[in-house]
Amino acid sequence: QVSLVESGGGSVQAGGSLRLSCAVSGSRFAIDYMAWVRGALGKQRELVASTTGSDITYYADSVKGRFTISRDFSKNTVYLQMNSLEPGDTAVYYCHISIRERNYWGQGTQVTVSS
Repeated sequence: QVSLVESGGGSVQAGGSLRLSCAVSGSRFAIDYMAWVRGALGKQRELVASTTGSDITYYADSVKGRFTISRDFSKNTVYLQMNSLEPGDTAVYYCHISIRERNYWGQGTQVTVSS
C-alpha cells in the first residue's frame, strides 16, 4: 500500500518561506513522477511544480523563480521550497506521484499567506 504523508504547511506573512515535504512509503518500485498541485477556493487546481525520474522539471509561470521542487532518493521524499510567498499562493497543496502509471495523492496541507 503506497502512502504519502505531507508536512510543512502553515501560515506566513507575505515574503516569507515554507518548505513542504511529501514522504512516500510502501512502494517497491521507483517513483516516475512527483508533483505538487494546489487548490484554492473558487479556483481550478493548478499544477505548481513537477519532476520526473529523468530530472525534467516544470514550474507554473506564477511560481517560477520563487519555488523549487527537489527530491531525496534516499528518503523517498519530495520537497517544495517556497520563497517570497504571496497571498495568491494561499491554497491547499497536494503531493501527487505516479508509479508505473498509477497515481497517488497526499491528503493535502494548507498554506496561508497573509499580506
